[in-house]
Amino acid sequence: MADPIIQIKNVTKRFGNLAAVDNISLDIKAGEFFVLLGPSGCGKTTLLRMIAGFEVPTEGQILIDGQDMASVPPNKRPVNMVFQSYAVFPHMSVTDNVGYGLKIARTPKNEIRERVEEALSLVQLHGLGERMPDQLSGGQRQRVALARSLVMKPKVLLLDEPLSALDAKLRAQMQFELADIQEKVGITFVTVTHDQDEALSLATRIAVINKGQIAQLAGCSDLYEYPANRFVADFIGSVNIFDGRMLIDEPEQAMIDCPEIGRIYLNHGVTGSHSADLWVAIRPEKIHMKRPGERDGDDAPDGANHAQGVIKGMSYLGDITIYEVELTTGRKVRVSRPNLSRTDQLQFTWEDKVALSWHPSSPVVLLS
Repeated sequence: MADPIIQIKNVTKRFGNLAAVDNISLDIKAGEFFVLLGPSGCGKTTLLRMIAGFEVPTEGQILIDGQDMASVPPNKRPVNMVFQSYAVFPHMSVTDNVGYGLKIARTPKNEIRERVEEALSLVQLHGLGERMPDQLSGGQRQRVALARSLVMKPKVLLLDEPLSALDAKLRAQMQFELADIQEKVGITFVTVTHDQDEALSLATRIAVINKGQIAQLAGCSDLYEYPANRFVADFIGSVNIFDGRMLIDEPEQAMIDCPEIGRIYLNHGVTGSHSADLWVAIRPEKIHMKRPGERDGDDAPDGANHAQGVIKGMSYLGDITIYEVELTTGRKVRVSRPNLSRTDQLQFTWEDKVALSWHPSSPVVLLS
């Protein structure tokens, strides 16, 4: 990884008695697509605004490219920001919007024209320079705001919920485009979002924020497959979480008793203290669903890693179907199955009795 372009050192931001950001420290590497992810009110936007200079830390230090930003105003920082509302000037053409910052910086006209054309091509708006904002779609206005920031060639581009105003299909398309643009320009992107799917599709690394603190900082697959705690497991994607009590914990295996679903066997040991606050998480797609009497050969001891239930709900989503299965204990469990053919969703229906099982590598033990 490259050297850090942003260093956040023990930063706290208080509003009265409330600590919106509580003693956060992290490094953001040059050239990465970094995402601050968390629910509304967790402090992620406040942290982004402190990097931009719109908020001042109560405590701590923020360095950008090695320089302490404490006395540097927003307009002098080597960053640019794309706001959630885009903030496109309605009375200016696309070309004038994109070139506005260069004009203020007294850049020569020929250079402005060249850099604006380059930026418009980068965001796929070539040929639309003479249009006014009210002649553009939401996605096109978002691209104008992005081009206006990129044309200034900042060291860091900050994006505050940049895709939240777009419809689902356009948002998915723009996720790919944003990632492609970031790779082409090589500028460090720091994005705030509450959308887990958006974060996973964009990020090099993600900091999950909860109550002003970092709950986990990791790459996308690690966050999903190896959540550090119950909050992260529950916030990232869909998951089934069960209370458990450790029965066996050895270097190459573990057995946990979960009253709601039965005994869960793992093909590896669990490190950490085995307190009363122990949970087991299993993702819906990692649970196999069969007819009763059929078994999956998951290499678990008898009496472990399987349960019986009845389908009480179904949600057909095209590529997958999500089933809600009520176990004999009364607990309801989510199971997802891919629809690899046009008839896969017809294999099971409401009130079918089913057998569930899962591989010993699938469960994740959460100790906090």
